[in-house]
Amino acid sequence: MRKRKQLWLCLSIAFFLAISGCGNMVPSAEAEFASADGTISIMLEESWEEKDAKEDGWIGASSKNGMDAVMVIQSVKEGRFAGREDVEEAVKTVYGISGLEESGDTGIIPGLTETESYRCKLDMEGTVADGYIVYGETDYAYYAFIYAARNMDADTLEYVRRIGASFREDAPERVNTPVVETTDTILWMNGTYAVLTTLNGHDYTIFGGTFPNSDCVEREKEMLDRQWGVTDRASADESLDWLRSEGHRTRFVEEMDGLAKAGLASVDKEERVDFLCENNDMTQEEAERYARFYEAYEEKGEDAISAWDYSRLVMLLSSYYVVGYYSETEALEEALEVSRMIQKKYGSWDTFTDSYMMGYEYWAKESSDYRRLVYEILQEEPDSPYRLPWDMKLVKDW
Repeated sequence: MRKRKQLWLCLSIAFFLAISGCGNMVPSAEAEFASADGTISIMLEESWEEKDAKEDGWIGASSKNGMDAVMVIQSVKEGRFAGREDVEEAVKTVYGISGLEESGDTGIIPGLTETESYRCKLDMEGTVADGYIVYGETDYAYYAFIYAARNMDADTLEYVRRIGASFREDAPERVNTPVVETTDTILWMNGTYAVLTTLNGHDYTIFGGTFPNSDCVEREKEMLDRQWGVTDRASADESLDWLRSEGHRTRFVEEMDGLAKAGLASVDKEERVDFLCENNDMTQEEAERYARFYEAYEEKGEDAISAWDYSRLVMLLSSYYVVGYYSETEALEEALEVSRMIQKKYGSWDTFTDSYMMGYEYWAKESSDYRRLVYEILQEEPDSPYRLPWDMKLVKDW
């Protein structure tokens, strides 16, 4: 579990501390730099430039002359990276820290407790700089404050302390949605959409993927509205009914049957790509993809891609629980019913995943290679649902 959290945290720390050139900062008026989700902010010279910090609760910026850079990393305690050790290890790994010396500035950032501050050297992709790092925590999150400079002289150090003193946290309020304790059955059900959960930066060991707070509930509602047109219980039920009765597999069957009637069924497998290019105005890539679709359809019918629909069924039920459209009991019991159906329809995690990946390719019109990589990584994790037997008895154990 800890190894996985450190891995995904390292992958997220993509902000490059671009230190180059020479010269000194020209003092100017200050401006507020806030994280994308508004939970934290710091004050910097207004000439500083915001950088993409990759995560909604992080801040990244560099001075206009490129001499200095700052990054604030937030790890919500009830989130995917929860664990101070995860944060510290990821920072050390990504920034190649050496020469770590305690600075003794324990009160540099107001509101943070259990504070540790260090002077050090940073080395990332060959860029070497002086570094100043503060680790600490609040009731809401763990933090790493990282400042890099070509030369950490007395004036720069004083400016770092000034930035630290300007730190503000505006943590979201918790909502009353309880977190369901994970059981083997719940973890198995989570496995039906764990690849997507991971890609979204959530925790596949939690039903719904996250510890609900007001911000995450609003983001989940926005996603449901944007991607599914779901805004209430009635529209939530409509999406579930569509996935159960039709889904993308219905159109897939119609399209494959149409290709068969157009002559593809009588074409040798080795010649199908050329046939599709010549008769269906497809590119080479599209024709190769559809040749694979049709071969899988010949063998499995709609189940060549049906796992894509069924995975999303369970995912939606967990999201409905997070936002409150379904109660805990309703969401879990319906997810159990769908999961039992999934278990009977497919013979293994790999068989289910193959159908899911082909469904994704049909829907997205692109390769599933990256999702396949995520699946392979998750298989190796000690808390992975894919370590559970496919045919284990799914029972109401919550």
